[in-house]
Amino acid sequence: MANESELNFEAAMAALEEIVGQLEHGDVPLEQAIDLFQRGMKLSQLCSQKLEQVERKIEMIVEEDGDLRKKPFGGGLDENGGEVLE
Repeated sequence: MANESELNFEAAMAALEEIVGQLEHGDVPLEQAIDLFQRGMKLSQLCSQKLEQVERKIEMIVEEDGDLRKKPFGGGLDENGGEVLE
């Protein structure tokens, strides 16, 4: 298997789902379960990092005063997800 940091999001999620499935069955020895859990946590962090990277790249095009401009994804939202009016 490739180095975990080299996995794309989909491959990391698939590996994480496989680990979760193995742990849910509960028929793995304790030491192996601990190893699987640790690997799962690393994969979870990797997926989270990749999602954050993608979120930073996404830009929304908004129309404001007749002009189109780019705005960072989620940049104008309050804590409830509503648009912040300036």
